[in-house]
Amino acid sequence: MQELKDKIRDIPDFPKPGIIFKDITPLLKDPAALRLAVKQLTQPFLGRDITAVAGMEARGFIFGSLVAWEMNLPFIPLRKPGKLPYDSSSVSYDLEYGTASLEIHNDALTKSDRVLLIDDLLATGGTAEASCALVEKLGASIEALAFIVELDFLQGRDKLSAYEIHSLLHYE
Repeated sequence: MQELKDKIRDIPDFPKPGIIFKDITPLLKDPAALRLAVKQLTQPFLGRDITAVAGMEARGFIFGSLVAWEMNLPFIPLRKPGKLPYDSSSVSYDLEYGTASLEIHNDALTKSDRVLLIDDLLATGGTAEASCALVEKLGASIEALAFIVELDFLQGRDKLSAYEIHSLLHYE
């Protein structure tokens, strides 16, 4: 995993003072590293009864759609408010530096769906927790969550103790 860790750069004081942003754009720029990240995200879930992959706007779209493609599954986007053109449901939540909302088309999932939720980063767990609630609001179940980076010191995993979590890189 050091190969992937070397592709994550720290940006101090972004988006506000005191935050050290984990920038994944160097990883995205390197096709071999991106391929490795997608394979490592996908591997634990091959052969499981997963019916869809969901990802949160925006960086979750990148990895979620690639994992969905790799697993030959549909990709379900969880969007920012006002971006979906059809009937949708929403959930609001707190971020480590503000508040936000996510939406999903009401016909995106059914009660029989088992969803793998993908995002680039697990920090405080607010976005992931809201995403799980949004998927479950439609009656689907969460099979697991997978992240490129987990900021262990923020203990976001604690909010998600009901779910299986797979993170490639951990930062203390």
